[in-house]
Amino acid sequence: METYCGDALAVLRTMGADSIHTCVTSPPYYHLRDYGIPGQIGMESTPEEYIARLTEVFREVWRVLRPDGTLWINIGDSYAGGNCRYRMPAGLKPKDLMGIPWLLAFALRPEGWYLRQDIIWNKPNCMPESVRDRCTKSHEYIFLLSKSPQYYFDVDAIREPYQTMERKGQRRNYQPGMASSYSIPHGHAVQHGNFAGLPLNPKGKNKRDVWTVSTGGFKGAHFAVYPEQLIEPCILAGCPEDGTVLDPFMGSGTTGAAAKRLRRDFVGIELNPEYCEMARERIAATEVAYEQTSIDLEQTAVCDPG
Repeated sequence: METYCGDALAVLRTMGADSIHTCVTSPPYYHLRDYGIPGQIGMESTPEEYIARLTEVFREVWRVLRPDGTLWINIGDSYAGGNCRYRMPAGLKPKDLMGIPWLLAFALRPEGWYLRQDIIWNKPNCMPESVRDRCTKSHEYIFLLSKSPQYYFDVDAIREPYQTMERKGQRRNYQPGMASSYSIPHGHAVQHGNFAGLPLNPKGKNKRDVWTVSTGGFKGAHFAVYPEQLIEPCILAGCPEDGTVLDPFMGSGTTGAAAKRLRRDFVGIELNPEYCEMARERIAATEVAYEQTSIDLEQTAVCDPG
């Protein structure tokens, strides 16, 4: 485990090329919170300046990633005029949705990134809003980008269980949420598949692109953090066991804690000294807990080899 307290761009420039398997991160959102740290990202005067600074950071992330590496970015949106600490950006009107996530995604494509997927983080326990002229916002984006057209992606590691009903030799209507399937006699065996004629994978179905995960905080943090459950699939799919996960905006160390628990190495960078120390303690505690669990399992195996 390596954690650096400093500017993300400066630290990334000291790292070797082609050394990281995957990057999982959530950069500071545009004008959401002023951390009072000189050089912080997120308090730029215009969305264009904010996107330009993030693009510069992810340009270095591209360099340090292996050729088969991936980048997973969680980022939220905001409305123009909702914060009086900055002037209205050109081309926007009060109450306009800025489209920050897609501005970033589109800015990264000319940099060489392959924009592979937009994943919806559905928050069943989202914060209530008092708005009366639109729906309450209950989602954020996770973008999956790759450095090359072919890249490491362990689809089996994040498969989901099927919810199926079977009916021999006939098509039937299934209840909402149930996968269509059929079974037909074939010799002395029964073949299972779907109505497209494709066999059902015994390891489960492909993970869908809407992830329903409740928000969760970390008791030591003074700000919202994404839950470990949200980024576990990113780490499992994007990084092999004993590989290296990078987070250039480490915050309270959620990515690092999840990476250590999933047996991956971790490199984190955080500008705020308070959060940097918090992350180091959190990741170290996760590592100690994991080592103790491993010892307990080994002792159990010795006592009960059967």
